[in-house]
Order: sequence, then structure tokens, then C-alpha cells
Amino acid sequence: MPSHSHKISVAFSVTNCICHDQRVLKIAETVSRLDCDVAIIGRKSGECCNTESVPFKTKRFRMFFKKGFLFYAFFNIRLFFHLLFNKYDLLVSNDLDTLLPNYLVSKLKQLPLVYDSHEYFTGVPEIQNRLFVKWVWKSIEKIIFPRLKYVMTVSEPIASLYKKMYLVQPLVVRNTGRNSDHILPFSHEEIDVASGDLLVIIQGTGINIDKGAEELIEAVNVSDGVALLVVGSGDVVAGLRSRVKELSIEHKVKFISSVPWEKLMRYTKSADVGMCIEKDTNLNYRYSLPNKLFDFISAGIPVIASDLPETGKIIRGNGLGIIISCVTPENISRAFSELKDNHDKLTELRKNAVAASEKINWEIESGKVKELYFKVLNENGDIIGL
Repeated sequence: MPSHSHKISVAFSVTNCICHDQRVLKIAETVSRLDCDVAIIGRKSGECCNTESVPFKTKRFRMFFKKGFLFYAFFNIRLFFHLLFNKYDLLVSNDLDTLLPNYLVSKLKQLPLVYDSHEYFTGVPEIQNRLFVKWVWKSIEKIIFPRLKYVMTVSEPIASLYKKMYLVQPLVVRNTGRNSDHILPFSHEEIDVASGDLLVIIQGTGINIDKGAEELIEAVNVSDGVALLVVGSGDVVAGLRSRVKELSIEHKVKFISSVPWEKLMRYTKSADVGMCIEKDTNLNYRYSLPNKLFDFISAGIPVIASDLPETGKIIRGNGLGIIISCVTPENISRAFSELKDNHDKLTELRKNAVAASEKINWEIESGKVKELYFKVLNENGDIIGL
């Protein structure tokens, strides 16, 4: 990359909470190490935005509408004018819900644009039965995607889908976990869980529909000696809390709100097994690689997972856990028993997870990000002042 006289200003846009979007934070950190000045633009999401620090400049929009069409409409309008009237050298759009304003400003100001698709957005279950909403997002994608030059996504099948539809080949950068060897787990006592229990965790900021959380609660209810941590947020968490109360199993299920990654990993490393039980109800779940899977690998804990192609490939290929054929309380409970009653198997799976973390990690995967951004900066040096 050529030497340059000023730091290249890079604007990352995201509608998720800035504090907890690990992919954005990891890639922003990687880009900042290329002597770039990074800013992350998002929304003011909750109390975490006041109390948790992010090691980059941030711009958080206060949004009157918290979700739905009006949220996305007003967020995109505010993002458009912010990008238009502030000086940035390089724009980075994270997911389809920030792409339109980024694309328009990139054309108006002749700036390079990187698009990072965190999932197969038009395949998410939340919009499958909302035909107008799906049509709007699909229309934006159809118009803009074929005109994009620098595209990243999270798995090979999603990249193949985009290549087939739009003749654009995205770079695959899996959302692998950072090294967590320096992070110590909580003890069972600190979490208020019986020391002999099999401690299970489901975690992340997307505990949503069709991710098996409801069946997981029912499985914990009928399983002796099993405790569950639900760490994070999502559309179904309120319903999970209500069901736990109905079943009177508050002593077996602990809810923890979204926390910074380091603290999340303390909870994850305290668990005996991680749950990765998305259902095969949509293309996004079928082909995505869940962030929590890579957190479990980083933490060195076994996984109970549903039988989806990409997830199954990693778990089978590295001997990381148990794959259930169908997401039902009975199958989940049976998997609990298989691990709880077989200490040798649990130990072997832990060893395999630790071994996998040596080759499946962000320290290796981030090399692809560096290569892409070196390419972007080199090819646009005359535009951005290199």
C-alpha cells in the first residue's frame, strides 16, 4: 500500500447495537491497524450505549421509532445526510438495511464502498410472510448488488447464492472468534448453579424465532441435573422468561442481558456445552455460520447442534459435539443425557474444541480482511488521497 499523508477516514454503518456487534467491532479493529481512522455509525440502542466504551469514534442516532418500517426509513434518511455532509474517504455498509444510503453517497461523492453482508438478509424468517417488506429489501438488493465492487459475506453457500443471482463474487470472511485464552470463566457458585449440574448456554444478540430456544426451555424442564444460561437478547427472550416462570424453573434457567464480548466469554467458558440449534426453516439459517458456534470453539466447549449443512460440516469435521436430527425437546434432552452420563466423551469433545480453536479463529481469518482493504486502498489511492 502506498504511503499517505493523512489517515484514511473509514465510516462503518450498522443498525445493530454498536456495543455488541462483534463482527463490526472486529473488522473495524483490523482496518484501524491499517493506519485508518475508523468511525462507527449506528443508533442509540439502550443503557449500554451510555455505559460501555467502544474503542472507535461513534455516531449514534437517537431514534423515535425502535423497529419496523418507520425505524428503517428514518434511520436510512439520517444516515444518508450524515454521510453526505461529513468527510469520509471510505464507506462500509454492514447488511442490506444500511446499503441504500451508503451506495447513494458513494456515487454522489465518488467514494469507494465495501459491502459486508452478515447474513442472507432477504432469507431471514422475520420477513418471509411480510410480502411488501420482503419486496422492498429485495428490490434494493437487486438494483444495487450487481453494481458493487467490494463485497464480503459470512459463508460459502451465501456467497454462491449472491454469485448466482448477481454475478458478483463476495469474499468469504467467517465470523470466527477471537482468542480467549486470557479470559477466566465464572464459577458455578458465581452464577448460582449447582456444582454438579450440566451447565448449558445459548447466547448472542439474535435469540429469535426458529432458533430452538423454546424447545430448549422445555428440554431443560424435563432434564434432571441440567441448568441453562440465556445470555443476550432477541425477539423471543420475553416469551422464554414467561415460560420459565410458568414452569417454575427459575432455579434452573438464568437470564443475563447482552454484555461486552469479554464478559460474554466468561459465561461461555463456564458452560459445559453450547447450544446451536437453528431450525431449517429458511435459507439464511441453513447457510449461515452462527457467531455463537465460533464463540463456543474459542471457549473450548462442546456443542449440541441442529443438522444444518455449514454448522454440521464444522462440527463433524472437528469432532466438536452432538448433532440432533430434529429440534425437539426430546432430542435435546437425550443429548444432555449423553453428555452428562459420559464424562470421557465430554472430556474428549472439550479437547477437540480446544484443538479446533487453534485453526478456526479470528487471528487467522482477519488476514482476508487485511487483503481486501489493502486492495481497496491501493485501487482508490487517487480518490482518497493516498
